[in-house]
Amino acid sequence: MNIVKAFQIKRCMTRWLLKSPISPYRFIPAPEIIIDEDQFTHAAIADQSIKILNWNIAKNNNHDTWASDFIQILDEHRPDLIFLQEVRLDTDKQYILLLEEMGWNFAPNFIDNHHGAYAGILTASKVKHLTRQSIITQHYEPLTKTPKVSLITEYPFENSNQNLLVINTHIINFVELQKFQSQLEQVERVIAKHQGPIIMAGDFNTWSQGRAKRLNAMARRLNLINVSFLPNSRHKIKRFLYSPPLDHIFYRGLNEKKGSAKVLDQVYSSDHKPMIVEFFSNI
Repeated sequence: MNIVKAFQIKRCMTRWLLKSPISPYRFIPAPEIIIDEDQFTHAAIADQSIKILNWNIAKNNNHDTWASDFIQILDEHRPDLIFLQEVRLDTDKQYILLLEEMGWNFAPNFIDNHHGAYAGILTASKVKHLTRQSIITQHYEPLTKTPKVSLITEYPFENSNQNLLVINTHIINFVELQKFQSQLEQVERVIAKHQGPIIMAGDFNTWSQGRAKRLNAMARRLNLINVSFLPNSRHKIKRFLYSPPLDHIFYRGLNEKKGSAKVLDQVYSSDHKPMIVEFFSNI
């Protein structure tokens, strides 16, 4: 059965309003809020298999080409959890996909006054979250003078007292390593408190060896495993020239299905390629 019941752009008045005064600047840091669509169809994770889609969509979700790519990915891969970065959501109207079985949480990091739109990250799932929080960086990127954001959600497993912690993040760019490290530490403090399975995915902007080393060091401290893409797929992950890859999927307390990790290199509606992987739960 098609995961998308109806794929169209929905125009409707939002349930939220921008309360801050109009700024003379184009980019305004967004308030620390989460916007959601409560269409979750499951109360807990019942299946052992958990399919993941991770994708920086470069704010193209209101373009027909991106919409066509997205529906094709959903039809073919049928993900249970979707991690999107650089999502655009208009401040006076919602442009969203009608997913048959999924609700979503959206954490904005800034508002573009010119386009009247939020930018941020979105996590979609079939299972309703137990908890959620957005973490805004204390430092700003120099060009836009805006922070970055991480979205933390938690989901229950059926017949288990353990929960799945999910971290969707877009790491700060164009700043010195100390500020990069500061955002990693924000995320690490949350993960360190969790005893159960974890999936962390996003655009980590690890375009230098120094950034990559700090991310990998954090992963080692937390016993997180980086998804093992085969060499012919790994080189298709977004990078700058010969830099390390920018996008990653980490996990803990789950088993990665052998051969399931793929980079969808025939998708051109973003400068980042979608990443797919499937996990099995031991619970």
